[in-house]
Amino acid sequence: MAIGGLIGLLDDIAALAKLSAASLDDVSAAAGRATAKAAGVVVDDTAVTPQYLQGVTAERELAIVKKIALGSIRNKLIFILPVALLLNHFLPALLPIILMVGGTYLAFEGAEKVWHKLSGQHDDDKPAVEKGPEAEKQIVGGAIRTDLILSAEIMVIALSTVSHQGFWSQMVSLVVVAFVITLLVYGVVALLVRMDDIGLRLAQRDSSGVQTLGRGLVTAMPKVLATISVVGTVAMLWVGGHILMANLGADGTGWFNAPYEWVHHIELGISEATGALGGTLGWSFNTLCSAVIGFLVGSVVVGVVHLLPVKKAHVE
Repeated sequence: MAIGGLIGLLDDIAALAKLSAASLDDVSAAAGRATAKAAGVVVDDTAVTPQYLQGVTAERELAIVKKIALGSIRNKLIFILPVALLLNHFLPALLPIILMVGGTYLAFEGAEKVWHKLSGQHDDDKPAVEKGPEAEKQIVGGAIRTDLILSAEIMVIALSTVSHQGFWSQMVSLVVVAFVITLLVYGVVALLVRMDDIGLRLAQRDSSGVQTLGRGLVTAMPKVLATISVVGTVAMLWVGGHILMANLGADGTGWFNAPYEWVHHIELGISEATGALGGTLGWSFNTLCSAVIGFLVGSVVVGVVHLLPVKKAHVE
C-alpha cells in the first residue's frame, strides 16, 4: 500500500508538472501574441523617447534612459496593470474612455510641439546637466508621463489579446509583456543615443574601413536623432488620433463610430485596388487620418490650455 501510494503521489506530481508546463506554454504564447499585436505602439514609443534626450550631455544619457525605463516599468506594473485588469473584469466600458483621455493628452503634446516649432521660438540649448538637477527631473518626468499614455495603450492592446484567459493567466502574460517591451524599447533608445560614442571608438581603430564606418556614424547620428525627434512628434499625433478615432465608437461607449468606419472602409478600398502595395498604402491613409485628427484635437486643447489664467500667470 505504501509503495502504491508513493507511485500514485508521483503520478499526481508528474500530472501537475505537465499541467504547469502547459500553462507556462500558454502564457508564453499569449504574451508573444500580445507583444506582436502591440508592436505598432512599441515603434511609436521608441521614436518618441529620444527627443527628450536632446541637449543632454553624453555622460548623463544612459543614466536618464535608465530612470525613464524604471519609470516605464513602474507605470506598467503599479499603475496600468492593476487598473486595466480590474476595469476589464468589473467595468470594461470604462477602458475606451480612459484610453481616449490618454489619447487626447498625447495629441495635445504633439500639437504643442508643432505649434511651438511653427511659432519660431527656440528652446534653451544648454545641456540639462548645466541647467541643474531640476531640469533633468523635468526631462525624466515629461518622458515618463508620455510613456504612461503609450504604455497604457500597449497594455490594453495586450489585454485584449489574452482577455479570454483566466485572471491569473492574464496578469502573468501582461507582466511578461511589460518587461519584454520595456527592455526592447529602452534598449533600442540606449543604443541610439550612444551610437555616436560607438562611432568615435570605431574611428580610432587601425582599420581604415572601420575608421570610415565610425566617422560615418558620428556624422550621421545628429541627423538621425533629429529625424527621430520629428518622427516622435508625428507618432504622438498619430497614436493619439488613432486612440481617439478607434475608441470613439468602441463597445460600451455608444458614441459616434462613423469616423473610424469611414477611414477603415477607404483603407480597405485602397488595399484592394492597389495590388501589392495595397497594404502599405491603406495603412498610410489610416495613419494620415489619425495624425490629422490628433493634430486637430490637440490644437483645440493647446488653445484652451493657453487661454487658462493659470497658464497665463505661468508664462508671465
